Amino acid sequence: MSTGCAVLLRAQNNNVPVSIGHNETLFTVLAAINNCGYDAELGASDALRSKIRDEIGHQVEASEGAKEAADSICGFYRDHQQSDETHTLSQYVSLALYLNPAPDFKPKVKEADLPPDASGVLGLVPLLSKFYAQAGTHEAWQRHEQEYTDLSGRYRDALAGMIRATELYLRLPSGSYSGRTFTIYIEPLGAPSEVNARTYGNEYYVVITPGAKPGLKMDQVHHAYLHYLVDPLVGRYAGNMTAFDPVLDAVKLAPMDESFKSDPVLLVTECVIRAIEARAQAGGKAPVPEQERSVESSMSQGYVLTRYFYSRLQDFEKGEVGFRNAVGVMITQIDPRREGKQAGQIQFANAADPELLQLPKPKQGKLLISAQERLSAGDAEAAEKLAKQALAEKVEDPGRALFILAQISLNKNVAGARQYFEQALQATNEPKVVAWSHIYLGRIFDLQDDHENGPDRAEAIQHYKAATGASDDLPEAKAAAELGLQKPFEPPKSAQGQSHQDDDKDKE
Repeated sequence: MSTGCAVLLRAQNNNVPVSIGHNETLFTVLAAINNCGYDAELGASDALRSKIRDEIGHQVEASEGAKEAADSICGFYRDHQQSDETHTLSQYVSLALYLNPAPDFKPKVKEADLPPDASGVLGLVPLLSKFYAQAGTHEAWQRHEQEYTDLSGRYRDALAGMIRATELYLRLPSGSYSGRTFTIYIEPLGAPSEVNARTYGNEYYVVITPGAKPGLKMDQVHHAYLHYLVDPLVGRYAGNMTAFDPVLDAVKLAPMDESFKSDPVLLVTECVIRAIEARAQAGGKAPVPEQERSVESSMSQGYVLTRYFYSRLQDFEKGEVGFRNAVGVMITQIDPRREGKQAGQIQFANAADPELLQLPKPKQGKLLISAQERLSAGDAEAAEKLAKQALAEKVEDPGRALFILAQISLNKNVAGARQYFEQALQATNEPKVVAWSHIYLGRIFDLQDDHENGPDRAEAIQHYKAATGASDDLPEAKAAAELGLQKPFEPPKSAQGQSHQDDDKDKE
């Protein structure tokens, strides 16, 4: 969704909408977090990463305006660090791919349409514009653009070969997909071991970070490219999957992402792709036992239709029909009851491989909508039951459910409410939940009476600061956070229990 220099990758068709290149918006976002301490795998990175970091760092030190802009960015970065560097990087990649070019970097979609991790760091945008203007990132981009072009060229032939081999195997030219694109960005400012892939409607992106040693993570790129080819084909047969409940019931305890357990189209798509990957190992020359191990691994993670499609692919390879037509026959001939029964015999693994492509944003379902309505109506008991049910069934946003439970606990168990708010912050990136959880935690620390010195104002201030960074598009939350920074929270004497819930309407 962001613009950038790109070199067309030619495969079977001269009109293939597949490109490799680089992107200034992505560069600017990653340059900013590198300046703030994002050091993941720095020693293994391409030398260009250290060169750019040094140049930006010197510019920041040489200018008061740049230093002020960098301090604001770095405060935001520290407040939004995740439990590991992989997730810390991922959220900024997601955001960058959704932003317009410099100098304003405005999002191309409404906040509600942003993926969860991107919306969690949306507050970076106004800070990024100031950093871009003061820290010389555009000048650094211009100085090194040819080096970026050279890096892209290093991988172009290998990627073109992968695309050509995939299309030949499937008898499916990607150029036949009108209006859809697959873009590969080479960005050395990340961690070399990381590959980030995203799909936004008809646009697919893969962000690759080259390291000091040559080499390309072709398996991950191949996986993303298969999604680009296969997603629309499987989606055409969604109507044939309405009776897939026996299969979905069989995978409830599987370790894979919850999205696969509630959406048969997602599950079927992933199984098709994994079956293709098993057949394509070592350029299609991997021994059958090795292919079988790959299939068994996928089955044990919950992708229980992988073997079915693996078997059907063996017949497909002997024919002449293209995959566009063949996959429809494969899907319509699935027997959900038989496959569900067979899946019920599988001993699932303890963990699953993380899905490379970001899965669809969890939708707030009926349970949490009803829970919030019951809480607003004063029926805390019913709201608590519904929120806990949503947590148990794992089909709705757990952060939102924990947030509702925290609100319920405020009037009867402040320690429990604090624990719920802290858990909500770990479970979601939804801006409203993040902002108001920090505000409530700030108020709890302002009022607590179990600290050896009474209220913990310093801790409260940290939460109010975090809330301001997450609430740029939430006026009520921003006002509440700024008020908390000005003075300790004091609930009205006449309605202490209700005071927490009267001023946060924009969280609903």
